[in-house]
Amino acid sequence: MALVAAGVTVLLLLVGETLHWRRLRRHARLFFGPEEAPRPWARTATLLRPLAAGGLAWGFVTLMQVQPVIHQSEAIADEDWRHLVLVLDVSPSMMLRDAGPNGDQSRRERAKDLVDSLFERVPIGKFKITVVATFNGAKPVVEDTRDIELVRHVMSAIEMRYAFKAGPTRLFDGIAEAARIGKYWRAKSALLVIVTDGDTVPATGMPELPPSFGGTLVVGVGDPIHGKFLAGHQSRQDTSTLRQVAIRLGGEFHDGNKRHVPSDILAAAAADSRKPLIEQLTLREYAMIAVVGCSALLALLPLLLHYFGSAFQPGVPISPPTRPSTRGHENALVASADGR
Repeated sequence: MALVAAGVTVLLLLVGETLHWRRLRRHARLFFGPEEAPRPWARTATLLRPLAAGGLAWGFVTLMQVQPVIHQSEAIADEDWRHLVLVLDVSPSMMLRDAGPNGDQSRRERAKDLVDSLFERVPIGKFKITVVATFNGAKPVVEDTRDIELVRHVMSAIEMRYAFKAGPTRLFDGIAEAARIGKYWRAKSALLVIVTDGDTVPATGMPELPPSFGGTLVVGVGDPIHGKFLAGHQSRQDTSTLRQVAIRLGGEFHDGNKRHVPSDILAAAAADSRKPLIEQLTLREYAMIAVVGCSALLALLPLLLHYFGSAFQPGVPISPPTRPSTRGHENALVASADGR
């Protein structure tokens, strides 16, 4: 129906433009001056006007036929859900107090503040959240929850380190567990966030993330310069190692000990890149683009033709007034002086 309306409109306008152009040709010198023709681009108006009117008709008829969109905050289609996987270091080193702007927070408390800031600056209502605790191994604590308060409670009130045997921190086990959980998700629909102090990160054995992960953010906590003694070694945030982990995962690293994650880094990591914007447009959006674009063209075309359609400027040019010559008067004065 929309295509029929557009075709009929274009056909009628083409007939009208043809008859109009035939009338213009009879008085071409009057309209366009001695050249008897408009500027070359103005000839395209004969075709642009029918096409714009046809596009406008197609857009209006399409908008009349498509189902109206009802925006509901709670109604999210299955294909629109995204996943946030939080790999959280729960080793004893995260209890050391050398984090925060004043250095008086524990690394665990700083991690909670950073995650709270993340929740406030990403569209968290479109994410299902999974929390993976890692120490001497990895254990999923929460999977695909939409309850943000549950995640906050897990991070602040549950001593997850007691669920593991004592030993060195194996951060890569947490990444491997996140990869296992997200293996069958939609491509580029998941965001991986790793919060750790990087106390004991091996140089080899990096797990490979599945295609479902479209962004990775590694956040370090703890003082990167002055460490604290723990379990026979100096524990501090290993920024160089964590930066290498982020690079190998194709993501971003941020030292969150004193500053929250910058918005540009967070936006780049959380961006939904499953489809280019052009592929997300529906018939309704195309119809709206056609209505706006064709209406603008029909409104601007008469003005463009009036001011720039022809080089001919009708009317008599106004020349500046000339001053009367005083040479004859001067000659008369000279002659009278000689006669004396």
